[in-house]
Amino acid sequence: MEIKKRHFIGVLLAVVIIALDIILLRDMKIFYFIIGICLVMSALPFVVTLILESNREKENGEMFLEFARNLVESVKAGTPVSKSIINLRDKYYGSLTPHIQKLANQISLGIPVKKSLETFAQDVDSRIIERAINLISEAEKAGGEVEGILESVASSVNEIEKLKKERQSAIYSLVVQGYIIFLVFIAIMLIMQFKIIPMTSEISSAGTEFGGFASANYSVEQISAPMLYLLLFQGFFTGFIIGKLAEGNLKAGIKHSFALVVLSLLIYTGAKAFM
Repeated sequence: MEIKKRHFIGVLLAVVIIALDIILLRDMKIFYFIIGICLVMSALPFVVTLILESNREKENGEMFLEFARNLVESVKAGTPVSKSIINLRDKYYGSLTPHIQKLANQISLGIPVKKSLETFAQDVDSRIIERAINLISEAEKAGGEVEGILESVASSVNEIEKLKKERQSAIYSLVVQGYIIFLVFIAIMLIMQFKIIPMTSEISSAGTEFGGFASANYSVEQISAPMLYLLLFQGFFTGFIIGKLAEGNLKAGIKHSFALVVLSLLIYTGAKAFM
């Protein structure tokens, strides 16, 4: 991921607010809530960039399928692969358009089709497109049944995209269940934090021990402190699992991890500040 100006601005703004929070609100209950908001603020630009990149990769896959279909039709009509690519230069393919225009321009300048296709695959940086481009370049190099190979490539890409959408549709209910279960987990932690632990602490102060430790030596804050870390770790790894199930890669889980960690941080620190 390329670090841009907006990333530095988000981090700098968060650092300034944290510094003011430490100076002005250090002894107030809202202190940790402000810290949580600042951490979210600093991470948000990076997460948004990752989400946009992920969406662009999806669009590239869908648009490459459209490009492959158009290329098959042109080659079937008797037009060579190189000329077909040049003819498709002015057609709109979403985020893939500048890459296809660059590909066509390279071929127009006399750069071999195989080399131009390899550059195209490197620029787009997609495993599916890279495999398809390798097949197309080899087909163009070998000659013969080029249209048949191109049609197989288009069919293969179509099946991959179709399977991805079917998996996302099938797993959607599990993703929703994962979020609901995590919210229930947060609710249980809050009930323990504000109801159960103080109640047991009061009983312990009369002479009963809590969990094998005397309450005189351990305050409610000390006992409940690890709960926030438990929520953050649970949210972080649960998000990656949801992303892996839904989209088949851990990178897709970053947005889910971020969402669950933000929920944990803001709900927990907000409850401590205002309850």
